[in-house]
Amino acid sequence: MTTRVRTMLVAATAVALSAALAAPAVAAQDEGGGHTATREAMKAAVKDGVPGVTATARTNGRNWAATEGVGDLRTGKSRSTDDRYRVGSITKTFVATVLLQLEAEGRLSLDDTVDEWLPGLVQGNGHDGRKITLRQLLNHTSGIYNYTDDKTFVETYFLKDGFFEHRYDTKPPEDLVAIAMTHKPDFAPGTDWYYSNTNYVLAGMVIEKATGKPYGKEIRTRILNPLGMHATSVPGTRVTVPQPSSRGYSKLAESTTGPTYDVTKLNPSLAYSAGEMISDSSDLNRFYTALLKGKLLPAEQLKDMKTTIKVDDIPNAGYGLGLIERKLSCGTTVWGHGGGIHGSTSEAVTTADGRHALSFNFNGDWSGDSDAVLEAEYCGK
Repeated sequence: MTTRVRTMLVAATAVALSAALAAPAVAAQDEGGGHTATREAMKAAVKDGVPGVTATARTNGRNWAATEGVGDLRTGKSRSTDDRYRVGSITKTFVATVLLQLEAEGRLSLDDTVDEWLPGLVQGNGHDGRKITLRQLLNHTSGIYNYTDDKTFVETYFLKDGFFEHRYDTKPPEDLVAIAMTHKPDFAPGTDWYYSNTNYVLAGMVIEKATGKPYGKEIRTRILNPLGMHATSVPGTRVTVPQPSSRGYSKLAESTTGPTYDVTKLNPSLAYSAGEMISDSSDLNRFYTALLKGKLLPAEQLKDMKTTIKVDDIPNAGYGLGLIERKLSCGTTVWGHGGGIHGSTSEAVTTADGRHALSFNFNGDWSGDSDAVLEAEYCGK
């Protein structure tokens, strides 16, 4: 994945980051055989500077899992196939699924305006929540400014001095929206496409307004518990990642050189419903498989979710409602989402029939080719 695309998909910011050294530790659990190309792509990511990689694929009910590199640069401990990690913007698919479930239940409509649910919140500098629909939040056609593009926010939370001073700050979602409102919209609602984390902060707030419960509780009740996703959580303000897990690393800089910092602990409220969740590869495979097989949404809502808008920044890709469609070089189409946040870059996809799923994580946020891993799994040997 290119730096431009990766940072577009993160719950973080468009900060270019760089490489670290990692030992070549390898582990694998091979119940399905093969995956040679995927192994090589994982090794290449470590050679490119990613500290470590963990990946799990599920093909026709058979599992394959492997790791490459290290989970702790200080001790040299290997990554685990059971590692839990911050999934960043993969959170968006969960949020979109809950909103679509609420629509199926008749509790809201995606054609409702933002102002109907959050009156007066989206206004200022040309923003107008009366003219933006919930659907436009989910498919990023709202034009609402992306708060993680704000220069002060970047300096405070993503560059070294600011991060170490503010890594434990709690940011209420209203504050994140307020940052966006200090800027002009990117375009008039419905006239263009641009990835904005503010859209999904608002979507999480709509869930809470419609249900009277925290959006994370709705995700647990409606998705995690029914699917038995015991490694997945919505941490809120909890700063740690549950065990088993590896350390997360970042350059915390706008360059691709310099020191590597351990950024494992942070308050994920700065991402809220745009990217705060934690999961593991097996759980993510379970989620996207169930979603694409129609186990979480009625046919009408799943069809809406899969109705995509062409995304010029990602070749052969389209963005639906919290779901990305990608046609790979061999003609295989996969559905899923990518995500990045401090110290973590992740991808989770499956084929439309749910028979072949792959989820993986880099425990560094500055290097490594995610596209190469996807291509290797689905188009390699």
